Amino acid sequence: RHLDIKSEAVLSVLCPGSGVLQRPVFTKQPGSVVFPIQPGEIRREVVFSCEAQGHPPPFYRWKLNGSFILPIPGSRYSLMGGNLHISNLNKEEDVGIYQCLASNSFGTIISREASLHVAYLENFKTQRRSPVRVREGQGVVLLCGPPSHSGELTFTWIFNEYPSFVVQDTRRFVSQKTGNLYIAKVEPSDVGNYTCVVTNMVTKSSVQGPPTPLVLRLDGVMGEYEPKIEVQFPEVIPVAKSSTVKLECFALGNPVPTINWKRVDGAPFGRKVDVKKASGVLEIPYFQQEDSGMYECTAENSRGRNSVKGKLSFYVLQLLYLEYIMPLYCFSTCVSMCLSLQQDRVQVNNGVLTISSLNLGDIGMYQCVAENKHGRIFTNAELRVIAIAPDFSQNLLKAQTLARQGGDVLIECKPRMSPRGVISWRKGKEALRESHRMMVLDNGSLRLSNVTKMDAGIYTCVARNQFGVASSSGSLLVKEATAITSPAGHLDVTVGESIVLPCQVSHDPTLDLKFTWFFNEQVIHFGSQGAYFEKVGGRSAGDIMIRNIQLSHAGKYTCAVQTKVDSVSIATDVVVRGPPGPPLDCQVTEMTETTASLSWRPGLDNHSPILSYTIQARTPFSLGWQTVTTVLELLRGKQFSATVTDLSPWVDYEFRVLATNSVGTGEPSKPSKKTRTKEMVPRVTPARVSGGGGGRSELVITWEPVPEEMQSGPGFGYVVAFRPLGAPGWMQAAVTSPDASRYVFKNESIPPFSPYQVKVRVYNNKGEGPFSPVTTIYSAEEEPSRAPVRLRAKSVSASEVEVTWKPLPWSNSRRRILGYELLYWGEKEKQDAASVVRTEGNKTSVLIRDLEGSSTYYMSLRAYNSAGVGPQSSIVNVTTKKPPPSQAPVKIMWNTSNSKVILKWEQVHALENESEVTGYKVMYSQDKHSHPSVVETNNTSLELSLPTDQDYVIQIKPCSEGGEGISSRQITIPKIEGSIAIGAAPRSSGFSVVNLAALTLTGRMLL
Repeated sequence: RHLDIKSEAVLSVLCPGSGVLQRPVFTKQPGSVVFPIQPGEIRREVVFSCEAQGHPPPFYRWKLNGSFILPIPGSRYSLMGGNLHISNLNKEEDVGIYQCLASNSFGTIISREASLHVAYLENFKTQRRSPVRVREGQGVVLLCGPPSHSGELTFTWIFNEYPSFVVQDTRRFVSQKTGNLYIAKVEPSDVGNYTCVVTNMVTKSSVQGPPTPLVLRLDGVMGEYEPKIEVQFPEVIPVAKSSTVKLECFALGNPVPTINWKRVDGAPFGRKVDVKKASGVLEIPYFQQEDSGMYECTAENSRGRNSVKGKLSFYVLQLLYLEYIMPLYCFSTCVSMCLSLQQDRVQVNNGVLTISSLNLGDIGMYQCVAENKHGRIFTNAELRVIAIAPDFSQNLLKAQTLARQGGDVLIECKPRMSPRGVISWRKGKEALRESHRMMVLDNGSLRLSNVTKMDAGIYTCVARNQFGVASSSGSLLVKEATAITSPAGHLDVTVGESIVLPCQVSHDPTLDLKFTWFFNEQVIHFGSQGAYFEKVGGRSAGDIMIRNIQLSHAGKYTCAVQTKVDSVSIATDVVVRGPPGPPLDCQVTEMTETTASLSWRPGLDNHSPILSYTIQARTPFSLGWQTVTTVLELLRGKQFSATVTDLSPWVDYEFRVLATNSVGTGEPSKPSKKTRTKEMVPRVTPARVSGGGGGRSELVITWEPVPEEMQSGPGFGYVVAFRPLGAPGWMQAAVTSPDASRYVFKNESIPPFSPYQVKVRVYNNKGEGPFSPVTTIYSAEEEPSRAPVRLRAKSVSASEVEVTWKPLPWSNSRRRILGYELLYWGEKEKQDAASVVRTEGNKTSVLIRDLEGSSTYYMSLRAYNSAGVGPQSSIVNVTTKKPPPSQAPVKIMWNTSNSKVILKWEQVHALENESEVTGYKVMYSQDKHSHPSVVETNNTSLELSLPTDQDYVIQIKPCSEGGEGISSRQITIPKIEGSIAIGAAPRSSGFSVVNLAALTLTGRMLL
């Protein structure tokens, strides 16, 4: 660096630690940072170091991308000494170029540039990719399309499933520049799914893309063709000294091309040069001047050859001697302003700064920045001018100084002069005399205490030394003091309420107010803390509302009011009362067969005394938590133990405790450890003891199994007792399965359908329980022995057949008849595939529906009971009637006259395989959704009498022996506006809805 000074000036160079005034000098400068962000990481903090020496001690500022950073309280930026701390790193806002500025009274120096980059890797956006269809022998490129990221990436590809990775060879290549997979010539073995795997080398995280299916086309095989280079390098590549450069080159072709590398100047490759991955990558480590030059990649097969060339240019990054590397330019920074190089007296030539006609405005720190396209470096120097007359050009008095009535104010006076002279003050045109309220400080500034309205006016600072006199003036404005009129207070509220915290202020009307609220000394950011806090004050009030207040909102709230001249604050303590917190340490101290003793410790009462406790229990068999009974029905707030009763023996229980106060019931305690009640003799009897049925010579006894929670202990089973009705003694049998629900006693001596008395009880390892009440059941009966007779079948319509028969006797001493089974099958079907209709009781007829018209069906009948079915009756057959007409009535005409509607339509003619038309049904309703009324007629016309002020809907369908035919389209007859109206049924399928209040009909009406 060089300063050429053309006036009386001295460049001061002072030694650190000498104790005299010293310009700032960096001892530590920030370095560039690459910060990895891991998925789900919460705490992210970056620190840039900066340290400088100087006297007075330097203060520090930082710039991000040329703009100053303001490390205010509560922001993510903070200064510790000169170090910049960035918390909760934001990759969108914090990435950029950082510089540290160190300043003292001599000026400002700027550090070198330090970059912050955030390394991250997001997930792929798309979930599916379309198949890539190629011919065999064709080349293909599968795109990776890496997601949003920062930091160096590497790429691999999975073939079908992990861990089957694509192996690179002369035919397959993965570019580490784009991530794409290149297959020079596709073979059938390449068919499958390909998944791109992206790895961030900084964060060490990996993500997988959606699979890309590769499918062979079936329209032929690709013929041979010359190489097509798909992966190539730029024409010119600048390479820094001692760095590593990698060139990629790969081609598609059939046959598979061969890749070769060479230097265009013919020079051989050094031993350090490495050709990797079947010649797809050329790597040159520790790059030097002799490695620069033109490089060529050639792809060749039997069909031809292609090549690409690129130049590697050598450059050096020097931190001290840039002038020997590339053309430079320097510019200067003076304090915080850029030096104007357009001034005639300021020149820069070959990095040398020359200033002529030196003046006070030139005093300060000068920064030289040397820059080329590879980077920038910084250095600085101080210029100090001595032996000058007083000068205010750089430090004028403030044009306006504001002061609070009753407060103190300092009016600074900082002229530049050397040597230091005498400073005096005037108010208006009169010299100012010092007093107990007015004092001129050693540095020349004026301090006023206990300011009054009379102190307002114009103040002038006058500076003198042997070289001259200078002055500067400014006005003092006195403002009324700001005061908070709302008293400090204490609020007691309940959870869920909404409250207003007042902050009313009296202040000078010419000053703007700024309200800031703090909660437990932390700034409240309105709008970012849910919907709880809301500003409700006006211009002179900073009131806030807390909506739906929660327990977490209890604490100290401070309202701080600030103007340009003063600041005041007021605090309010808020106590929030809520339901109690969960009780602590719930545990079982003793367990019997049906009781449990519990203890617990009280939790937080949340500012409202606990009134009572509730105990809940849960078992593997219960539906969630259930409230249980205790020895003391009411557990008061001072009681921390209880005995639970009415528990089931031999069951695992968990318990929890809930506390209640005047606000409500709080959250439950953590559950106690699972504890099992002791076993005991069972107390229950099986329910729903019954029986009957079964096979020949069997007595079937049934009951409802006892649930596990009622079994009272291990070794659970059942004792079944039974005897013939009227017999003196009981026979007993044990059933050892606790899940059993029946017992079958088989003995050839058991007569069919005989009454037995039965009872059942339970047992476990502790003993037997009581028997259930005695119940009478019947032994197994015999199947019906006779077939039904007089089976008759009659066709009712094309789809219905009515079947009748003579019933068998309902019961005798050996069997009962519970009902009948009718089997029917079509003419072309086998009897094994017959459909079955089952009746119950003594019913003697059944109507079979959903049959086909003009079809023959065969039928057979048999009786059944609990033992099974009896013999079949003789088989009968029946033929269904012809189907109804398939044509709907058409050409429907209507006219109205004197409150009458006359309908006419064309006769429907049945086809040869259809039943003849025997009449028509006319259906009408007030709208298409209501139940219609029906009129039958044998004619093709009908006359209706109806009110004149109603709309209605009409449909007509033909009738026959085979049933009802297809309905006509709906026709809408509107209310009669005149005396006569004529209409016809519409041809389209859309119809209006009408209302029909009443009809007087000519014909037979069905309701």
